[in-house]
Amino acid sequence: MLVREVMTTPVVTVPREWTVKQAVRLLYEQDITAAPVVDEAGQMVGIVSEMDLLRGEFEADPRAYLRPAAEPESAPPTAVEEVMTPHVRTVRETDDVLQLVDLMMTTGVKSVPVIRDDGLAGIVSRRDLMGILAHGDERIRDDVLTALKELSAETAAARVAVHDGIVELGGDGDDRTARIADVIARTVPGVVRVVHHQ
Repeated sequence: MLVREVMTTPVVTVPREWTVKQAVRLLYEQDITAAPVVDEAGQMVGIVSEMDLLRGEFEADPRAYLRPAAEPESAPPTAVEEVMTPHVRTVRETDDVLQLVDLMMTTGVKSVPVIRDDGLAGIVSRRDLMGILAHGDERIRDDVLTALKELSAETAAARVAVHDGIVELGGDGDDRTARIADVIARTVPGVVRVVHHQ
């Protein structure tokens, strides 16, 4: 599966000159965990997450302590540019989703912008990936059958069963037809693995 098949587009972005409060409101209203930060020309200059925006936004409540809470050493940041991450990990829309998942797991990032040429094409969050995995077996089976019929006349007669995202392919075709069916089935969102039965 390719990144472009799971990415969210159009991308909600935050202007670099916005305040932290404006960005908090946008992420909350859009129900997203992060957004790319763009300059006046629309070029990505960073990314800002919920955690970035929460930093320094709350003061200690004196009711929670036996003695008065210490005054903060400095005022909290007020501009998005002060809290954003300037060095952004990205993927291309033609990258394999497996590479994206590996990037998320090794770096701990929850959202990754998707690049096309030099511009922003989309964004993928962990929630997007979970949504693909949450596809029911019946939907996956229908999508695999449709893909097999549309993409190759040789694979149109293949038998398909799906259980927990695992696609079982069967049919009377030769090895070449089985390989074609395998490749096609693996491109369908929600497919975890493909096995063959004669």
